[in-house]
Amino acid sequence: MPFLRLLVLVLLLGKGDPVCRLQGSAQPPELAQDGDLLIGGIFSFRTGQDYVTNTFQTIPGVRKCKNFNFREFKFAQAMIFAINEINKNPELLPNVKLGYKIYNNCGTMDILRAALALVSGLKGEVSDDNCTKSETVQAILGHSGSGPTIAFEQVVGRFHVPVISHFATCACLSNRKEYPTFFRTIPSDYYQSRALAMLVRHFGWTWIGAIAVNNQYGLDGIAAFIQAAQEYGVCIEYSEAFSLSDPPGSLQRIIEVIKHATSKVIMAFMSHREIKLLATELYKQNITGLQWVGSDAWITDHSLTDSEGHSILEGSLGFAVSQAKIPGLEDRNSLICADTKDIKPQQVLQYVSTVNFTTAEGERVYFDNNGDSPARYELVNLQRTNKGTMEGLTVGIYDASLPDSHQFIMNNITVVWGNGLTKVPVSVCSEKCPPGRRIRSSRKENSIHCMKCPPEYWSNNQRDACIPKVIEFLAYDEILGTLLALFSLLGVFLTMITTQVFYCHKETPLVRANNSELSFLLLFSLTLCFLCSLTFIGRPSEWSCMLRHTAFGITFVLCISCVLGKTIVVLMAFRATLPGSNVMKWFGPTQQRLSVLAFTLIQVVICILWLTINPPFPFENLLLYKDRIILECALGSAVGFWAVLGYIGLLALLCFLLAFLARKLPDNFNEAKLITFSMLIFCAVWVTFIPAYVSSPGKFTVAVEIFAILASSYGLLFCIFLPKCFIILLRPEQNTKKHIMGKTPNNYIYY
Repeated sequence: MPFLRLLVLVLLLGKGDPVCRLQGSAQPPELAQDGDLLIGGIFSFRTGQDYVTNTFQTIPGVRKCKNFNFREFKFAQAMIFAINEINKNPELLPNVKLGYKIYNNCGTMDILRAALALVSGLKGEVSDDNCTKSETVQAILGHSGSGPTIAFEQVVGRFHVPVISHFATCACLSNRKEYPTFFRTIPSDYYQSRALAMLVRHFGWTWIGAIAVNNQYGLDGIAAFIQAAQEYGVCIEYSEAFSLSDPPGSLQRIIEVIKHATSKVIMAFMSHREIKLLATELYKQNITGLQWVGSDAWITDHSLTDSEGHSILEGSLGFAVSQAKIPGLEDRNSLICADTKDIKPQQVLQYVSTVNFTTAEGERVYFDNNGDSPARYELVNLQRTNKGTMEGLTVGIYDASLPDSHQFIMNNITVVWGNGLTKVPVSVCSEKCPPGRRIRSSRKENSIHCMKCPPEYWSNNQRDACIPKVIEFLAYDEILGTLLALFSLLGVFLTMITTQVFYCHKETPLVRANNSELSFLLLFSLTLCFLCSLTFIGRPSEWSCMLRHTAFGITFVLCISCVLGKTIVVLMAFRATLPGSNVMKWFGPTQQRLSVLAFTLIQVVICILWLTINPPFPFENLLLYKDRIILECALGSAVGFWAVLGYIGLLALLCFLLAFLARKLPDNFNEAKLITFSMLIFCAVWVTFIPAYVSSPGKFTVAVEIFAILASSYGLLFCIFLPKCFIILLRPEQNTKKHIMGKTPNNYIYY
C-alpha cells in the first residue's frame, strides 16, 4: 500500500501540465467572429430544462433548453454591437480587430463547459500556457445569473482570465479572495437590498413577507434585505425560498403560507422564471390583493406578460439599473498595449482593473477594489399599457454615492399600486394604536391589543410604549418667559431712574407741587408691581402660587391707593379756593397716609382670608392637552381671586371717576388729565384681561396675566411721570414757582 501511494504521488508530480482535461469534445460557439483579440460571451438564449435524475453511472449528456429568452438574446446582440463599433473606430484600437465567441447554454454544467472551451481554444487540455494562444479569449462577458457565474469564475479565474458580468449581482462575488478576476457593470445586491429596504420603509410597510430563489443569488440577496429592513424597523412575517427544480409540493407549501399570512406586501428576490411560476400558481388559486416588491432580475423583464398570472404583478415596485441610450462611444486616447500576438489575459486583467472613463451621457464607468461598479438604480413601477402588456415606468431613483437623506428620491409620476388601489397599501403587523394607547401583545390569545396609557403617561411615536408626559409651564429659559422677564426688569429700571430724577429734584416746585410723598410711594409700589410679575414665571410651587396672587393684589392696591390719594388732593386743592373753605385741613398729609394704609389693609385682609380658607396650590392639568401636562397654579378659592380683582377694579373705577371730574380744573401740568388717561388705560387692560384669561390655554394664561400687570404698570409710569420728567430734564424753565403759580390757585398745597 505505501508503494501505491508513492507511485500515485510521483505520477501526479511528474505530470505538471495540463492543469485539467476536457471530458469529450469541446462545444463550438453559437456566434463567432475572427479577430486579433477574442472576447468570449456566455448567455442563455433559452431557459428551462427538464428535470433529470442523475444515476452517476454514465456521463451526463447535454440537456436541451426549452423556452426562448429574448432579453438574453438582446444582451448578446449588444455585445456584438459594441465590438463592431470599436472595430469601426480607428482611434480606439488602431490596427487591431476584435473578435468574439458567444455561447448559448442554459444549464450550469453546460455553461461551465462553455467557459472551459473559451479558455482552452477548443483544445482537450487546459493549462496556463495554452490560454495565451490565438484561439483562446482574453476576457469573458457574462453570465446574467449569479449562480452560473460563480461556478465558472472559480474555474477560469485560475487562468487569470477577466470575467465581466452585466447582470450577476450577488454580493458574494465582491469577495476578491474567492473571485480575483471578476468585474461587473451592475451594482452589487448589497446596495440593491438596502435600496429595497429603504423603499419599504418609505411607504410605511413594517410587516412584510419575503420569498427568494433557492440559490446563492436569492439567499444572499434576501438575507441582506432582511438585515437592512430590520435596521429600519421592518418586521418579516415569513421568509421562504424555492427553485424550479424543487418538487411541486414545495411551491404549494409557499402558496399556503402566503394565503394565511396577514402581511400584504411581498419582497420577491428571484429571477423572471421563478416569479412567473409563482404568479401563475397564485392566479390559479385566486390569491390577489398583494403588493409586490421585486429585485432587478425580474422587475423589467418583458416576458412577464407571457405568464398566465402576470396581472397580479401589476403595480409592482422594484429597482433596476439605470438604462442608457448608446448613440456612440466617447472619443478618448487609444491605449498603448503589448503586441497583440503576444498579449496575455493577465495584461487584460490589469487594464480592466484601472478602467475609468465617462460616457457620452455623462455617466462615469469604473470598478472599485472589489470589481464592483457604482450603485445607481431607477425605481420601476409595472403599469399596464393600452396594448394590455405591462411596462416598467421609472418613478424614482436611488444613488448610493449620495448622502443618506438624498439617496432615495421619488418623482412626480403617479404610482400604480397592486390590486388597482389608488393609495399606498397598508402592511403593518397591527393597526397603529391611537394616540395615548400602546400595543400590548397577548400570548394566551395570540393577538395584539391597544392598551390605554395611565393619565400621567402618553404613547411614543411607535405606539409601543407609554412614556411620561412632558410637563409644561412658563419657564425663564423659553423665549416667551425670557421676553416677559426682560420687560419686567426694564420696568424696574425705568422706575428707579424716575425715582432718581424726582429725588435729585425734590426741592423744585414741580416735585413739591405734585405731592412728593405720594409720588415716591407710588414709584415704590410700581417697582413692586413690576417685580411681582416675575413670580408668575418658573415652575409653580406651593409658596410661589400663594405669593404670586397675593403680592399682585396687595401691590396693585397700594399703587391705586396712591393714585387715588393724588386725585383727591387735586380735587381738594381746587375746592380750597372757594371763600371760607377749610377742606384741606381734613385731607392733609396724615389723612393721605391713613387713606392709603386703610385701602391697602382691606386688600391684605381679603388675601389673608383667601390664604386661610382655600389658598392657591400647584396643580397638574391633565385635561387641557392629551399629550402633555400643564403645571399651573389652581386658584383654590375662585371667590378669593375674583374678590382681589374686584377690589382693585373698584378702586381703579373710583379713581377714574374722580380724575374725570377734575379733568377741567385749571392746572398747568394737567395732573387730573394725566391720572384720567392712566386710569383709562388701566381699566381697559384689565377689562380685556378677563376674557383673554378665561380663553387662553395652558401657560398662555399666565402670560396673559403677566402682560396685563406689565401693561397697566407701564401705563401708570408713563402717563403720570413721563411728562413731569420731560419738564424737569428738558424744560427746566417751566419748573419754577412763578410758572406753576401762573394758572394755579394761590393756596395750592406744597409738600
